[in-house]
Amino acid sequence: MKKYNQLHFKNISSTLLLLMFCFISSFANTNPETSYLFKTNIAEDATPAVLQKVLSLDKTKANKLKFEKGTYHFYSDKGLEKFCYISNHDDVMVRTAFPVFDFKNLTIDGQGSTFIFHGKMVPFLIDNSKNITVKNVSVDWEVPFHSETTIVAVDEKNKTFDMTISEEYPYEIRNNKLVFIKEYYEHDLGQTILYDPVRKAIMFDTESYTSLTAVKKNTISRNLDNIKYKYEVDHRGKLFKDYGRENNLVVKELKPGLVRVFNHRKKLPPVGMILTAKGDQSFNRLAPAFRVTNTDGFNGTNVNIHHAGGMGIIAENSSDLILDNFNITPSRGRMVSTTADATHFVGCRGKVVLKNSTFQNQLDDAMNVHGTYQKIVDVLDGNRIGVRMGHSQQQGFQIGKKGDVIGLVRLSDSFFPYNKLTIKEVQFINGRYQIITFNEELPTEVKAGDLIENLDAYPDLLVENCTISNNRARGLLISNPVNTIVRNNFFSTEMEAILIPVESGHWYESGNGANIVIENNVFQDCTHSGQNRGVIRFVTDDDNENIAFKNISITNNTFNQFDNLILEIANTDGLTFSKNTITNSGTFKMLHPENPVVTVKSSKNIVFKKNKYKGKAGIILKKDKSISKLKFR
Repeated sequence: MKKYNQLHFKNISSTLLLLMFCFISSFANTNPETSYLFKTNIAEDATPAVLQKVLSLDKTKANKLKFEKGTYHFYSDKGLEKFCYISNHDDVMVRTAFPVFDFKNLTIDGQGSTFIFHGKMVPFLIDNSKNITVKNVSVDWEVPFHSETTIVAVDEKNKTFDMTISEEYPYEIRNNKLVFIKEYYEHDLGQTILYDPVRKAIMFDTESYTSLTAVKKNTISRNLDNIKYKYEVDHRGKLFKDYGRENNLVVKELKPGLVRVFNHRKKLPPVGMILTAKGDQSFNRLAPAFRVTNTDGFNGTNVNIHHAGGMGIIAENSSDLILDNFNITPSRGRMVSTTADATHFVGCRGKVVLKNSTFQNQLDDAMNVHGTYQKIVDVLDGNRIGVRMGHSQQQGFQIGKKGDVIGLVRLSDSFFPYNKLTIKEVQFINGRYQIITFNEELPTEVKAGDLIENLDAYPDLLVENCTISNNRARGLLISNPVNTIVRNNFFSTEMEAILIPVESGHWYESGNGANIVIENNVFQDCTHSGQNRGVIRFVTDDDNENIAFKNISITNNTFNQFDNLILEIANTDGLTFSKNTITNSGTFKMLHPENPVVTVKSSKNIVFKKNKYKGKAGIILKKDKSISKLKFR
């Protein structure tokens, strides 16, 4: 009987456990992941099939889209069309095969596939979503948005140079102007820069040779002063940029694929160099590979971007963006990868992480992190202001959402806010003008001309184990007052490796720099373009002595530089430069041998200790009177 009771108890227990397991399993599977596999039979043009599947998904469920490994082409002809204000890009009507709008928990897994795009597309257009992952995929364009030519002859006497153009870059000459023809796109010489084909990197001292002097002052311009504008206009915008200018360069074809260029006013480019061109600055940023907006949680893992007509990824007003093994590198023997920044984050919060990644040969920074200044143009009533976007390529950007803390800034007085308010509502009027209502009354001192910034829209930033090299412009451009760690990276850049600015007069990119750790990095022959700048640079574009940067640590780094200037410090309170090693590489000739190693101005609480210097500078430290007793150690 006892044995029966034990057996009976075991059976009851087993039954209860089974019922409990079934109940839990049933509960857990009320919202299961939906998975779909695309086969290579759609590869000739994958746009229609992929688009229809994305549009048909239940956005409330977890979804996974997988691709059988292969090469898939995506054409714009049957893509979903949408007008986009894209920060730091042109505002354009674009098409996409991946309209990731209002999704939760979506994974796109290429499983090692290559996606090749055709025309003016944004491959991944992600908005108002949560927990989005794109992984195991390479992105490229069949026809790039830039063009490349080879310098084959130089005539110093007549100030001309000749270049060959391969069949990969179709062209026309119209009214003595060279125009490159693409799929659904074209561009002129516009912005140009030289690449060294041996190093596969930006040519040393390219600033002496490029950009080509494509425009000049025109000879006839009548009565333009009679046009009066009631409100401020942007003279860098598309409508105004050509006023008073006309084409300067004259291009003649000597034979098919060989052209001669006249009227360039800088040094003539050396024979053998590759001249890359991406066209007029106001029209050449229109197809980033990833555009992420208003999204919480984005993961880009094992992603290779070989080209884009703009940035590799532009993220706006989003949070928790993790890029791991997210690489920007050129393909098919091209010198150029993306035609603008590799990565760019505007008004992002939470965490932004770049790790284990390579950023090479892009035509702008590897990373730019910042907020956005907007100018107060109207004080409307007790708690409302009208604000204006400063730069033409930041139109449409909304500075914040309900509950965000906004700082009121008057840079002539301080780089930090003089008051703070919280957003009640943002009313979008047009791409340039918005009305913001606050929960609180405006302070009495607020006035038109002041700036605002979103104090909640900055991230905890980590850049770790990355290689940044061979590109135009900077490595990292950081305007982040929260927390930043840059460690275990390799830099070899045309301009500064790390630029920490306050920029308020051109791009209106807000945010000073604070709580920054730069450690265990290698800086190899940076700033080799010819510009006279430090490898790490703190700078403001407002000429005053106000403090902008705080709590900086630069430790255990190696600087192996051909030139002298390593560090420029300005407007800083609290910087320690310690246990760094500085040597002279001898890779290139010095461009600025008169420079010191370090410059310091308008700063305090600066400390140098336990550094090793083995360079060739005659002066180690140049400082202003604000910190007269400072010594380099």
